[in-house]
Amino acid sequence: MFKLTKLAALMGLLTAAGVAAAADAPAAPAAPKLSQVLDASGITATGYVDAGYEYVSNTTPSYRVFDTEHSAFSLHQAALNLAYQPKTGFGAFVNFTTGDDAQLIHSVGSGDTGSFDVTQAYVQYATDTTTIIAGKFNTLAGAEVISPALNTNISRSVLFGYAVPFTHTGVRATFAATDEVSLILGVNNGWDQVRDLNTQKTAEFGVAYTTKPFVLAVSGYVGSEPTLPNINGSRQLIDVVATFNASDALSFVLNYDWGKQEDYNAAMGTAKWTGLAGYVNYAIDDSWRVSGRLEYFNDKNGFRLGAAPQKLKEATFTVAYMVEKSFEVRFEGRHDWSDKSTFMDNGIATDNQNSVAIGGIFKF
Repeated sequence: MFKLTKLAALMGLLTAAGVAAAADAPAAPAAPKLSQVLDASGITATGYVDAGYEYVSNTTPSYRVFDTEHSAFSLHQAALNLAYQPKTGFGAFVNFTTGDDAQLIHSVGSGDTGSFDVTQAYVQYATDTTTIIAGKFNTLAGAEVISPALNTNISRSVLFGYAVPFTHTGVRATFAATDEVSLILGVNNGWDQVRDLNTQKTAEFGVAYTTKPFVLAVSGYVGSEPTLPNINGSRQLIDVVATFNASDALSFVLNYDWGKQEDYNAAMGTAKWTGLAGYVNYAIDDSWRVSGRLEYFNDKNGFRLGAAPQKLKEATFTVAYMVEKSFEVRFEGRHDWSDKSTFMDNGIATDNQNSVAIGGIFKF
C-alpha cells in the first residue's frame, strides 16, 4: 500500500508539472484570415449579388437593356472585383460578372459565352497626377453603369442601353490638372469590342469638373464603326452628365446624349439620335430612400432601337430600404411609351408597356 501511495503522489507531481509547463509554453500562432492576407498584400476583394423578380405587362418586353422576361425571377448579376491599385506605381483591376445580365454585355471577340463575362480587366500605372490604364474598361459615357450597386433604380435607362456603349478595349490616360479638373484621353477598338472589327480606332476624350455640390462630366467618342459588310462609317458621340447635390439627402442628375452614325444603310445615309434623362434622389433617413427617373430618347432614323424612327419616353419610381449596411431591398414601378406603336403584346402592336419589380442587392 505504501508503494502505491508513493506512486500516486509521484504521478500527481508529474501531472502538475506538465500542466504548469503547458501553461508556460507559448500558444501556437493562429492562421491568418484571408482578409488579413489581402490587406497585407494591398489587394482588395469586393463584390455583390443582385437578384429579384420583375413583371412586364407586355408578353414581349421591348427596349429594356436587361429586363427581357415577361414574368420571371432572375439572378441579374453576381460580381467579384479584385484590385491592386497603389497610389503610385503599377497595379491591376479585374471585374468578373455572372448571371443573366452577363450574357447581354459581352464584347465582340471576347470569347465569353453564356452567363459569364470578364467585364473589366486592365493594368495601370499611376503617378501623383496621372493614371494610365490598358486593357478592357467601362465607358466614360452615361449616368448609369453596369454594376447595379452603383445605380439608384432596378431597371436601366434607355440611354444606358441604346445611346452609349458599355465597355472599351484600349488605353486611357487620366490627368488631374487641378484639384477640381481632370482631363481624359484614350484610344480603343471601338464600341464593345475586344477584337477590333476593323483596322481603324476610336478616340475618346473627357473633362470632369468636381466641387462639393456640383459635378460636371463631358465625354466624347469618335471613330469608324462597321455598319454593313465591307462598309465602315464614322460614329460620333457626345455625353454630358451634371450632378447637383442640394444637400446630403437630396441630389439631382441630368444626362444628355447626342450621337451620329454615317453610312448606316445601303443608301449611305446618316443616322442620328439624342436623349435626355433626369434623376431625383432623396434619402428620407438612414434606412429609406426614393429615386425617380424621367427620360426621352429620339431615335431619328431607327438605327439604335432597331425599329421604326420614334420618340421613346419612360418614367421610373423606386423605393429602397437598407435592411442593413450590406443589404438593400428595392421596389420599382415603370411606364414606357412611344409616339409609334412599336411595343408588342401577344402579337398586337401597342404604344406602351408597364412593369413592376422587386430586387435585393447584397454587397461585400
